[in-house]
Amino acid sequence: MESNQIIELFYFFEDSFIGQYIRGSTWLFPIIESFHLLGLAVLGGSVVLGDFRLMGFILKTASTGYVVKQTRTWFKLGFCLLVLTGVPLFLSEAVKCYYSRAFWIKMICLVIGIAFTFLVRNPLVLKNQEGKLIPLLGFSSFSLWTVVAASGRWIGFS
Repeated sequence: MESNQIIELFYFFEDSFIGQYIRGSTWLFPIIESFHLLGLAVLGGSVVLGDFRLMGFILKTASTGYVVKQTRTWFKLGFCLLVLTGVPLFLSEAVKCYYSRAFWIKMICLVIGIAFTFLVRNPLVLKNQEGKLIPLLGFSSFSLWTVVAASGRWIGFS
């Protein structure tokens, strides 16, 4: 897809009924954003608990596998809430997102973070609950999700 086609697609998204409706409302964007931040808190809390346990900072008496299993549901719940609220937020300002470097960084790191969590971190931790690789997995995961959250926050300033 050429860049002209991509920007036209973003204009199409922004001109959609949902995008126009959210932009035309005084309160809808802040309400959706509030739930988006709630989803970030749930996902972020599960990431912090899981990754800090993997790095050995907290919950040292619980096995890493146990903590990952316990936080997995909260991670999925937070992620679903983020997607359900992120899409309408995006539709309301798609063109701004197109021109925002922070948006593209967030989207790339989000895809990498999801893939890393479900295809690398969780399977390796549940298979090998101890070892020198486990803290590195926690650090890598925490770093990725920090970039997702920070770049998401930066979209508002761009």
